[in-house]
Amino acid sequence: MIASLTSFSNRVFAVLGRMSMYRVVFLALVGLSVVALLVSMLGLVAPTPVELIVTLAVLAVACVVTDGIAHRVVRLPLRLESALITSFILVFVLRPTLEPAALGGIAIAGVVASASKYLLAWRGRHIFNPAAVGATVLTLLSVAVPALGASSWWVGTPVLAAPVILFGLAVLWRTEKVRVIALFLVVAVGVGVVRTSVQYQQAGIAVEGADLVWPVLWSSPFLFLGAFMLSEPLTLPPRRWQQLTVAALVGVLAGWPIDVGAVGLGQERALLIGNLLAFAFTFRTAVRLTLTRRRHLTPTVQELTFRTKRPLRFAPGQFLELDVPHRRPDARGTRREFSIVSAPADAPDVRVAFRDAVGAGAPQSSYKKALADVTEGSSLAVTGVWGDFLLPTSTSSPVLMVAAGIGVTPFVSQLRQARLTEQDRDVVLVYIAAEASELVYREEIEASGVPVVVFTRDEPADLAPHWRWARGVRLDADGLVRVVPDIAMRHAYISGPPRLIADLAPALERARSITTDAFSGY
Repeated sequence: MIASLTSFSNRVFAVLGRMSMYRVVFLALVGLSVVALLVSMLGLVAPTPVELIVTLAVLAVACVVTDGIAHRVVRLPLRLESALITSFILVFVLRPTLEPAALGGIAIAGVVASASKYLLAWRGRHIFNPAAVGATVLTLLSVAVPALGASSWWVGTPVLAAPVILFGLAVLWRTEKVRVIALFLVVAVGVGVVRTSVQYQQAGIAVEGADLVWPVLWSSPFLFLGAFMLSEPLTLPPRRWQQLTVAALVGVLAGWPIDVGAVGLGQERALLIGNLLAFAFTFRTAVRLTLTRRRHLTPTVQELTFRTKRPLRFAPGQFLELDVPHRRPDARGTRREFSIVSAPADAPDVRVAFRDAVGAGAPQSSYKKALADVTEGSSLAVTGVWGDFLLPTSTSSPVLMVAAGIGVTPFVSQLRQARLTEQDRDVVLVYIAAEASELVYREEIEASGVPVVVFTRDEPADLAPHWRWARGVRLDADGLVRVVPDIAMRHAYISGPPRLIADLAPALERARSITTDAFSGY
């Protein structure tokens, strides 16, 4: 059963991974908006179809125009999808209307939300969720000018709960934030149930807390807030424990809103406070890198070496997100994730590697083409460092590493750091490549001294004594158990395509733990 779920999850990620995070969010919001429009025609939600269409049009114009002006002023690439995502989120957070004054307030919210991406940013990262900023400013203005309207979070209605879950799961699978948002929901609903119970008791109404769970979940905006706003990668910290901490804080504040004077500390303000905590965790991870060297490791793999002006803080096994601005980016945008090959001890140098060709005449993404044009001396922005693909804290814990092709890069960083810091770990590496010539970083892995089992079509020449070619062994779940018979005592780490992870899942389930690092190309 677990293997089937793992296989399904990895196949879903493989499909969604072909699109940018922005594209997945955009399409999910479009789908949700279509559903909202249909149920509004049936009178099942408060806004009318005309109110929804007009409000969305006003928001789209406000956000796109603001982004366009910022694009010209700061000379950054225009991200149309990002502007439209902000407008789609706000249409579910604000109160759709046809009143001129309220539409003016909605336009203000859209302008403020889009402007916050540039004014409230730190080295390429948003400090606050843009839609939450726009909604908060409008709510504050409504205290003085009530006609402008305020946030209403009308999306929190039972009729939209199922569509929000469906489209929200697509977003969370793509951003790999299912567990983080699950914790947020548990905390928010739990706190919301307690708050509602207290209110009933104060009113002299007897009610069981268990009877309130489903009404609080289906009738609150928690599902939408978690899936489409809290999950935004640019406002989350890098480590999972940090993300879970932020999720728990936002869950408490969203579940029990606090009144501050005339303004209630509702959903969007709860998120902004969580964003501040996330920024405290991450404000040192966004840096600029200068390209100092480019070299081909194999006919299909390149390595880039960068120099940082200030330290880039990361742990071996983590990845960075590199922004390469270029004209007419494809569906996946101008940013990609790269596992860090170098070790923290190599600072101030930082190395990444990637496949730049997959066959003669193979199509290249706009990002790869732009990256190929980056010359030595050019400066690029790292918008953040993320990931929990980290070895056990205890160096005495036996480890199994399974790498497919370029998926070996996080292991190179971990093995290099262990060697440079004289850590003694019990590690076995299973290394898969199409051809022996595609085994990258052989020298660095050999220097680590760990035993390596190689899976290639042809036999590699001059293998080190502690390396062996798995002649005649097919790498499936049974084959993995044959080459690593003590897998049950090891913590398993696997880095490679989602399909490989799914195929090996039955064997990996025998390990003491499983940590995966799936990728879907550039």
